[in-house]
Amino acid sequence: MAEDRYKNNASGGPRSAAAGTKALTTCALLTALALVLSYIEFLLPISLGMPGIKIGFANIVVVLALYYLGTRYAFYINIARICLAALLFGSLTSALYALAGGLVSLGAMALLKKADKFSLTAVSATGGVLHNLAQVAVAALITRTPGIFGYFPVLLLAGAAAGIFNGIVSILVLRKLR
Repeated sequence: MAEDRYKNNASGGPRSAAAGTKALTTCALLTALALVLSYIEFLLPISLGMPGIKIGFANIVVVLALYYLGTRYAFYINIARICLAALLFGSLTSALYALAGGLVSLGAMALLKKADKFSLTAVSATGGVLHNLAQVAVAALITRTPGIFGYFPVLLLAGAAAGIFNGIVSILVLRKLR
């Protein structure tokens, strides 16, 4: 399996310098792709009459990394993309929302993937829903407005739809990679 290419040996280091270089290069390319997708989405926001609803194209890259490289590399890519996007075209607040959503969704997706009982699409849909839940929770904390959770049913549907879309795209890409 492709994941095995980047795992560490018993001493904790990469299997070889070439494997370490390849893993670093792959992570850098995927981080750049995720950043470009974030920027495109930033430039062309899809508004469905509700603020904050996005497809989350960069999350396709995170799902791909999770299934192709493993949780650790998906985490690195996710954090790097979020931090770079916040520095280049975001703000501290957007970074807080993105970190909350990104970390919660990746954690849940990693657990579901590890359970090996869920399809990639179901894993991605769960990530989309939990991403939105984490962001609503952060918004409620920042604004001290618990009523903001009334908006969650809309975000639940949007997160599930975006997660399903991203999962389908991820499956198509993974078929080409394997």
